[in-house]
Amino acid sequence: MNYEEYEMQCKQQQEKNSNYLEIFERDLMETGLTHKTISNHVDNVEFYINDYLLREDPLEMQEGCGSKIDMFLGYFFIHKCMWSTPGTIKTTAASIKKFYKCMYEHGYVSKEEYNYLCTIIKGNMDEWQYDCAAFNNFY
Repeated sequence: MNYEEYEMQCKQQQEKNSNYLEIFERDLMETGLTHKTISNHVDNVEFYINDYLLREDPLEMQEGCGSKIDMFLGYFFIHKCMWSTPGTIKTTAASIKKFYKCMYEHGYVSKEEYNYLCTIIKGNMDEWQYDCAAFNNFY
């Protein structure tokens, strides 16, 4: 695939992702969360599915519901995002879990995929937060 094809496929995937994000935002609004909280959740997920999942190959949103989350929160987020802290790792993980729960409830990912994502997050959260704290305290 050449660069133009990659760009075109990314644009197509971003359009699909926009629909998923709209569904997510609507569901969050129905829960009574504040506009700021909803915006934070949507922004966190948008970064994951439209930046991280598309950075090398134009991956479908569904491919982010699994082991990709480990590399994202355990390495990429810590080393490439200047705003990464142990706290932002936890809030970003919470946003992503909420998003994929919404996608499961709407039939876009399976229960098994969602449960696997939750297992990865639960099993690695302490290590990700420790690694982030260590990376941020490099002096």
